[in-house]
Amino acid sequence: MLPLSKLHAAAGGVAMATICGLQATILAHELGGVPADIAAMRANILWVVALVLLPAMAMVGGSGSKLGQGWKGAFVAQKRARMKRVAALGLGLLVPLAALLAWRASSGHTGADFVALTQLERLAALVNLWLLGLNMRDGLAHARARKPAAA
Repeated sequence: MLPLSKLHAAAGGVAMATICGLQATILAHELGGVPADIAAMRANILWVVALVLLPAMAMVGGSGSKLGQGWKGAFVAQKRARMKRVAALGLGLLVPLAALLAWRASSGHTGADFVALTQLERLAALVNLWLLGLNMRDGLAHARARKPAAA
């Protein structure tokens, strides 16, 4: 059975890689895609979010809560606060925005307002990626500090 810390790290890696992949896909399609391609890509994004990103983030949050049980200090408080921001930004802005952009693309509404919403989405996704990266950095530092020194 995979240790919880390994599951936590793997889920975090999947989440971060998914965010990067989605942003690269969005950029590539919207720079050179035709409206039908953009609409198909936007519909596919909803599936990736539902089937990959949200489950990975749920695993990160759940495993992180379990791993951090009983831990005290600023380190744990910072990680928890960041994850609350990630969840709020993801569920409160990014998921609804992905659905709105998919609907607008399928309706052929890919004008200036669509581009502005896409830029907002990109900014929010990059903020989430940055927050997750800070948590990963702190988690790796904490894991190194807990390992006994090699003789």
